[in-house]
Amino acid sequence: MTEGDDDLLDRCRRGDELAWRELVTRHSRKVFGLCYRFSGRVDEAEDLTQEVFLRVYQGLDRYRSSAGAFKTWLMTVARNHAIDHYRRRREERQRRDDSVEGEMELLPSGEEGPVMALERQEQVRLVQRGLRALPEDLREPIILCDLQGLPYDEVAKVLELPLGTVKSRLNRGRLELAKRLLAKRAAMMGRA
Repeated sequence: MTEGDDDLLDRCRRGDELAWRELVTRHSRKVFGLCYRFSGRVDEAEDLTQEVFLRVYQGLDRYRSSAGAFKTWLMTVARNHAIDHYRRRREERQRRDDSVEGEMELLPSGEEGPVMALERQEQVRLVQRGLRALPEDLREPIILCDLQGLPYDEVAKVLELPLGTVKSRLNRGRLELAKRLLAKRAAMMGRA
């Protein structure tokens, strides 16, 4: 039988290193995924994931199970940290007035031929650019729900919004993203 998060947290608070490792192992993929969606780079996502777990470890005494599931609290910490990082990077880019967008690193994807790999890389780039172009209030629900797989109610808790607002923003964000991607595709087809 697998131990629940709350049991592991109790052991962590008593200094059990194995319990902490189990929590990190259990949740690192989701945290990494969220960080990657905000940063678009594997190396930054790895660093952000470590920073998130460091913050969580330092704040274990602040978490209360009565306030919600550990996973929801963890994803809130990860989201806030990723947003802070995103904003810092955006401000740095604006200060440098760097008009050339850096190349995105891509997550590897199993066995595929070179043509399929290039097509997939281009699709990922387009979606990442489209997401970055969305206003933050539309981008965040999409990342949490569609890319991280959180259910609507957990997204509402993480974003501290009513459920109806989350659903509305998801709908508007998806429509806006689709519109931008279709426009980009049409522009690319016009060049071909």
